Amino acid sequence: MDIDCLPIAKTGYFSKLICDYIAKDAKLKPLYNRFPDVEGFKGQLEEKGKHFSQVQRNVLHASMQKQYKNTDTSEGTATNIELLKEKNTFTIVTGHQLNLFTGPLYFLYKIISTINLTTQLKKEYPNSNFVPVYWMATEDHDFDEINYFNFKGLKFQWNKEASGAVGHLTTEGLDEVFTLFAKSIGDSKNANILKQLFEEAYLKHNNLTDATRYLANEIFKDYGLVIVDGDDIDLKKSFVPYMKKDIFEQTAFDKVSETIKEIEQISTDYPVQVNPREINYFYLKEGIRERFIESKGAYVVNDTNISFTKEELIDEMDTHPERFSPNVIARPLYQEVILPNLCYIGGGGEIAYWLELKTAFEAMNVPFPILLVRNSALIITGKQADKLERMNISKSDIFLKQNSLINKKIREISNIDIDFSPQKKLLEEQFKEMYALAERTDKSFIGAVKAQEVKQKKGLDALEKRLLQAQKKKLKDHVVRMTELQNEIFPNQSLQERQSNFSEFYLEYGEGLVPMLFNALEPLNLSFTVITQN
Repeated sequence: MDIDCLPIAKTGYFSKLICDYIAKDAKLKPLYNRFPDVEGFKGQLEEKGKHFSQVQRNVLHASMQKQYKNTDTSEGTATNIELLKEKNTFTIVTGHQLNLFTGPLYFLYKIISTINLTTQLKKEYPNSNFVPVYWMATEDHDFDEINYFNFKGLKFQWNKEASGAVGHLTTEGLDEVFTLFAKSIGDSKNANILKQLFEEAYLKHNNLTDATRYLANEIFKDYGLVIVDGDDIDLKKSFVPYMKKDIFEQTAFDKVSETIKEIEQISTDYPVQVNPREINYFYLKEGIRERFIESKGAYVVNDTNISFTKEELIDEMDTHPERFSPNVIARPLYQEVILPNLCYIGGGGEIAYWLELKTAFEAMNVPFPILLVRNSALIITGKQADKLERMNISKSDIFLKQNSLINKKIREISNIDIDFSPQKKLLEEQFKEMYALAERTDKSFIGAVKAQEVKQKKGLDALEKRLLQAQKKKLKDHVVRMTELQNEIFPNQSLQERQSNFSEFYLEYGEGLVPMLFNALEPLNLSFTVITQN
């Protein structure tokens, strides 16, 4: 196995905001607390240690014991749950939706980044304990985002009527998905392991929360992963004071709105990721998850007949905190209130919206975590590596947009020179004399000289493009091979990790897949990892 690292900015797949953040651009410093490096964690340990009480630890520990009571817990995970009670124990968290059969490949990368970081931090700070946490987005309600996964160009989709929190959905209908998937992957040893994993997770558990917990636990339990479901009455009870302040004082709305204006002033290249609402909570009950709206002094649940006065809403929070579900703005605060957390690991889009939240955390007197962009990786098989070598395509070349890749390689392998730069330079020299002549005779003539220069340069560009197209036709076989290979490595001309499911690679690497990824991914190395099998 060969491991190469490319600068994130050179891949062409990450926003300017994330590239600038990774580059430690000074203008972004007001948006985060500490940078994700070893030194940054020293200050984070001290700050979080002062803010997270023993009472909070006890509530968290009790909830984790309750959530894991029906789960086959590994020794490492059981030990980590017990460690949560200790004042020198801290978490590193990643979160993800309940995507069917893990969804895109980066689900694994997120969790592996999290586990590897806890291992690294333990070496750097041996007097503290570090627990890797996967936060399940059980309260999400966007079923269309999670009800499918891709396998070798095929889309396996779970078709059912869905409403409310996805974690509450029954697994009814997934037997049909299993049957289709099982037929598609064959009967090899690795295929049968995948079938068993899918069957045990989705056909032997009653709801999507339990199925996802089983699946993630089976893949990562040997690494001590702790899986947290925020849809928990005792955890939410701890969060009630923050909900009240946020809802009645509109803290998050005011602070995040101010930060968004600041971000827009920093750069027009930083698009707003999420906008806050006056109330950043949903009402969660009996198959519904609808947002609260304040209207004429009442707190109305959108698209329902449910409404509360202020006093009734306070009573509802105190009596039934489990019915209040934070949205994308409030969920990060909830997470940081109930966990002794140091760092959140997420994709570029996630980190972008977290960068809007720091002042809201400060207003709530909750430490803002370190933000770490998760590892991104590309797996290149041995066969693909051989093809790249035969076509003399480098690891950086393969990231080019397809047309740019083809143009570059055709220019390289063509037996004639397709670059008209010398002709353009000669043209510019000739026009220098024309400009000088105009200066000496009639300066009004300069505009006509400029127009003629532009016209002739455009003519050379057109000839160059026609010659390139002619060479593409002549070298059609090479173009087809390059196109097919890049499409194979970048499905739908997107990053492999955003399209492919882990099962594709498990078929080839089997039980060696996860250890291979653990060996390759370094969370504090803020580069793009290319893993090439020999």
